[in-house]
Amino acid sequence: MAWLYVLLAAIVEIFWVIGLRYSDSALEWAGTVVAIIISFYAIIKACETLPSGTVYAVFTGSGAAAIVLIDFLFFHAEFSIAKVIFIAIIIIGVIGIKMTTVESETLEGGD
Repeated sequence: MAWLYVLLAAIVEIFWVIGLRYSDSALEWAGTVVAIIISFYAIIKACETLPSGTVYAVFTGSGAAAIVLIDFLFFHAEFSIAKVIFIAIIIIGVIGIKMTTVESETLEGGD
């Protein structure tokens, strides 16, 4: 379940980063703030079970890779083979971190 929170946080991160760049109205800014809150809530929930360093690395790496790809595909950002190679390295790193992380047992009774 913790990995689903990380995935949710990374997906929502895409929306709030785009919102930070393109929001013009109060409603769009409100949506961006709500997306930030949801994203960080999901990170906090994931950190209850997974190491925070792992959560942060996977969250930022996967979110950054997705945002760069969306910039290429939808916002016509400058495309280069070097950027694609570095995105692939990020994705490989995120997969490696996930494969080598062991989920811990959550403590019962508030200990």
